[in-house]
Amino acid sequence: MNGRERLIADAVLAALLLLVPAFLLHSNSRFAGSLAGFVLGASAAALMILLLAYPLIKHSTRLKGLVTRCVSMSALLAFHAYAGIVAAFLALLHTGHKLQSPLGIVLLTSMLIVVITGFVGRYYLPQTAMELRQQQSHLATLRSAYEHTAAAMSSPDRDQRDGPGMHARVLQDVPLLQLVDGISDVEAAIGSREAVKKVFMQWIGLHVVAAIVMYALLVVHVASEVYYGLRWLA
Repeated sequence: MNGRERLIADAVLAALLLLVPAFLLHSNSRFAGSLAGFVLGASAAALMILLLAYPLIKHSTRLKGLVTRCVSMSALLAFHAYAGIVAAFLALLHTGHKLQSPLGIVLLTSMLIVVITGFVGRYYLPQTAMELRQQQSHLATLRSAYEHTAAAMSSPDRDQRDGPGMHARVLQDVPLLQLVDGISDVEAAIGSREAVKKVFMQWIGLHVVAAIVMYALLVVHVASEVYYGLRWLA
């Protein structure tokens, strides 16, 4: 993830989370059933259905071969990520900041979990893996420098070849303690990154489970709205 994508991801997540406190500042119990609320809700539901295109294409060899002739998988993944964000925005606006049923609360909660875990998997997990690889490469360089320096200092013919005075000057010039401190710091940083990566690796299971719950509740929500009638048609 480049700097521009990281900035977009952070800004979108921050904006999405800032919509949640709006429930405390403004609410309209009749907005969701109005024409504007219906348009927002229908648009959010349509985008959520389109989100299924990426996993279906990804896990279908035949579809993947046909679709990737025109559109790359990376472009489909980008659409999957940003369409999910737009759907979440529209769904939050559709509620009118007023949840009157447990169904709506659970549906909204599962949707937010899907969006957040999706962003973790799309942006932050690869970023963490890349930083971990960079730190491991740096650690390997430090260890190589340490082993080379230690081997040179412990050579049995060093004093005979260079003399005791030269050996003493080398001991003063070689930053051996700095190498040890650097190795210790990088190892601690790698341990922290690995712990974060292990936590992030759970995103896929939570993302899939939350998505299944979200789509099941979405079907129930749409069916109930159709069954009881659309208020704005009256």
